[in-house]
Amino acid sequence: MTRKERLSAMTGAAFLMATSAIGPGFLTQTAVFTEQLLASFGFVILASVLLDIGAQINIWRIIAVSKMRGQEIANAVLPGLGFVVAFFIVLGGLAFNIGNVAGGGLGVNALLGLDTTVGAVLTGVICIFIFLLKEANMAMDKIVRYLGALMILLTAYVMFVSAPPYTEAVIRTFTPIEVDFLAIITIVGGTVGGYITFAGGHRLLDAGITGRENLRYVTNTAISGIVVASIMRVILFLAILGVVSAGYALNPDNPTASVFQIAAGEIGYRIFGLVLWFAGITSVIGAAYTSVSFLTTFHPSIERYKNYWTVGFIVFSTTVFALIGRPVALLLLAGAFNGLILPLTLGCILLAAHRVSIVGDYKHPVWMTIFGAIVVVLTAYLGVRTLTEMIPQLF
Repeated sequence: MTRKERLSAMTGAAFLMATSAIGPGFLTQTAVFTEQLLASFGFVILASVLLDIGAQINIWRIIAVSKMRGQEIANAVLPGLGFVVAFFIVLGGLAFNIGNVAGGGLGVNALLGLDTTVGAVLTGVICIFIFLLKEANMAMDKIVRYLGALMILLTAYVMFVSAPPYTEAVIRTFTPIEVDFLAIITIVGGTVGGYITFAGGHRLLDAGITGRENLRYVTNTAISGIVVASIMRVILFLAILGVVSAGYALNPDNPTASVFQIAAGEIGYRIFGLVLWFAGITSVIGAAYTSVSFLTTFHPSIERYKNYWTVGFIVFSTTVFALIGRPVALLLLAGAFNGLILPLTLGCILLAAHRVSIVGDYKHPVWMTIFGAIVVVLTAYLGVRTLTEMIPQLF
């Protein structure tokens, strides 16, 4: 592999992970919790970034060293466990993907005025086209990079015009008035929970960037993905904070849209449509690619026809969207659910990190193991607690 090819794959993996996280759910969750917590939501972002790093670098490094996908590692830890992990990953990915398709539809509606269902179908068709291309992985890498960068730039414009209280945001990031555990676990689940934390790791595996000799690249790519997602989260948080601090109330049916519209008028609303549509497209790509990658080892035909399975996953998600409705509630629930999946998957990885049969003579750093174990315990406790509180509220 040439240096240029490696850099392209690494950048693509980082943005695949980041844009998988920066979906419609990401936008909705940030708006909902910023309105509730105001500047103290900065602390939630800080806490979630630390937990994200603890999860991400552990998982990506063990995937690289073992040269196995997540479900294969779980099966090596305990026969049959990979099937359980794959089931929950695919289920969580499907829940999020239905919301991603819905978000794409809402984006097209805001941008062009088309019916939401038509927009959702258009989003699905674009993603299907990408996976039917001969060089699908290369096209996917470019799409997530370009659309991810555009989302950040467009949201940054709205942040500047909303004039948020920057000083208060910085102060409350380190001295919050209120600490909301539901917000922390939902944000962690939406950023590295479920399928998302494996998106970039599996992409690097497919690109052949594996083995101990590439661990430096793997670690840097994992951290880069978190940094990209965090930049978008901070910019969006500040944009929303500027609006709610001025005394405006957000529309509960589409909270992020009202932020962009209040901050920048009609142009802001169109920008929101574009950002949401881009978020929908990139997240559909990430969710479908990663979810199907968890099925490939269970039958040779799935690996052989992986892109067609991915297309089927997108078609199914698009179809189900029309029957589910309530995208805001679904996206919040999916974030919390994915946060509950994280301790299972990360726990498997930590066990695998110290199995000679899986990682050979590789010595996993003790501090990473401890960091990962803390994330497992915290997310397991917070995940059960918040999910049991959240379900009655939604239903």
